[in-house]
Amino acid sequence: MKPKIVRCAIYTRKSTEHNLDLEFNSLHAQREACEAYIKSQMHEGWQLHPDRYDDGAFSGASLNRPDLQRLLGDIAAGRVDTVVVYKVDRLTRSLTDFARLVELFDKHGVSFVSITQQFNTTSSMGMLTLNFLLSFAQFEREVIAERVRDKIAASKRKGLFMGGGTPFGYTNRDKKLVIVPEEAERVRWIFNKYLELNSVGRLLEEMYRQNIRTKIVTLSDGRQRGGVHFGTGNMHHLLKNRSYVGEILHNGQIYLGEHEPIIDRAIFDAVQASFATKKVERIARTKDSPYLLTGLLYDSAGNRMSPCYTSKKGPRYRYYLSQAYLQSRKAQAGTVHRVSAPEIEAVIERFLRLRCPGVSEELRTLLEAQIGRITITAKSLEVELTTPAGVEGQESDQPRPVVSLPWSKKPSRVKKGVVYDPGTLEADPRAKDVILTAINKARRWVDELMSGRSLATIAQEEGCTIRHARSLVQLAFVSPKVVKAIIDQCLPSGLTATGLLQRMSPLWLLQEERHLGGTASTPIKEECHLSSRAHSKPIATTAPI
Repeated sequence: MKPKIVRCAIYTRKSTEHNLDLEFNSLHAQREACEAYIKSQMHEGWQLHPDRYDDGAFSGASLNRPDLQRLLGDIAAGRVDTVVVYKVDRLTRSLTDFARLVELFDKHGVSFVSITQQFNTTSSMGMLTLNFLLSFAQFEREVIAERVRDKIAASKRKGLFMGGGTPFGYTNRDKKLVIVPEEAERVRWIFNKYLELNSVGRLLEEMYRQNIRTKIVTLSDGRQRGGVHFGTGNMHHLLKNRSYVGEILHNGQIYLGEHEPIIDRAIFDAVQASFATKKVERIARTKDSPYLLTGLLYDSAGNRMSPCYTSKKGPRYRYYLSQAYLQSRKAQAGTVHRVSAPEIEAVIERFLRLRCPGVSEELRTLLEAQIGRITITAKSLEVELTTPAGVEGQESDQPRPVVSLPWSKKPSRVKKGVVYDPGTLEADPRAKDVILTAINKARRWVDELMSGRSLATIAQEEGCTIRHARSLVQLAFVSPKVVKAIIDQCLPSGLTATGLLQRMSPLWLLQEERHLGGTASTPIKEECHLSSRAHSKPIATTAPI
């Protein structure tokens, strides 16, 4: 009887790029050995899968490898029956990851073979042996990581530069920092200019005017990065970098470096003292600031909302504005990027007073004790609490509870045109008075226009624009039956002056059909004449005209 065909996929991996460019490297050796093993099992129906799954320069500590993910996709699609590797650690060095892989293999009926380590994953003893092997593989990876960390720490204690970003003003030659004279002069100018201006913002403005940019770095693949204007973050990092005084910082410890300093110790210490003073002042300003939610508020994209204000004819209006907008990254801002400070603070205050009834503490103290983060979305405020309700001063490993408060932002722009309060005629009698007042005003303006006055003069006296006056004056020609229906509050709810204007017609019959729902009778003869004198008769209303 002919054996069942078993489609065998070979997976190979190498942790580093070393010797990958050779004509015959470790990946080729692993694949050659696996192919020979598959040929030895041809009598069992084993056949080599045509696709290659080779991950060069990828660590076994993670499953985030392109060819491994492609292999897992083919397994899920049912195109592979057996996975063949040279050693178990070629597939993974993590027990947790291997447990996930075995679960996936079992789910799709795929077996797993390591050609240099004979075991059978279908038996309990085989799984025990496999777990032993993986435990040693994971132990080896962790020991290597510890050894590397210890080496880096020992090297930094000796003042050696162990890689990473090369500070502006230096270049890396044989793992040594060497001063670049032109850049070093620029670094000295930056430190001195900061002490002169005492402000990172003004320093950045001056550097922008002088077109001082970051260092251009060429990567190993030939791409270049840098050559852009300095920002607030990298400028603070530069001004606090201890490399410029010949020191190396590692895990909070300061060691004397082998490289030469660029900045005098007195200048560097003066800059750090300035930063420390500003930090104390900033904390004091925050405590006395009217902005209660500073440091707690974020938009839906994760950007911090910073306090800002605007002044218009005297009063000052407070807002919270997304950092993405402040830094000209509008595309990265959340759904709500600007919000009124009093409005959002009132919502949070009501929530806290309801959550902690009878507590006499100040609102700022309650905020610090109860709320860890507030995220603004288009329809709600997601409030992350520091502790569950009623549990004070207790730490927990559980995720912080999140309360969703219903909220929506008020429109920041008023609709153009003639807009009055949109209250319903039935619910709010003032809505009727507002519409009748507008009609009376429009009739009066028509009389003035008939007497020879210009619309521009009327608009100037009324304190409105010509466009507003031109739009409003049309209300002088509202049908008398519609006006009577407004007085009797018989029109549909929600009617506004703008609604009347939008459905305005020079024919009273059409107006009545539109607003009275087709119940109006045919207008009598005298109603068909649009006489300004007939319209100028005042309408009785309780509102002042």
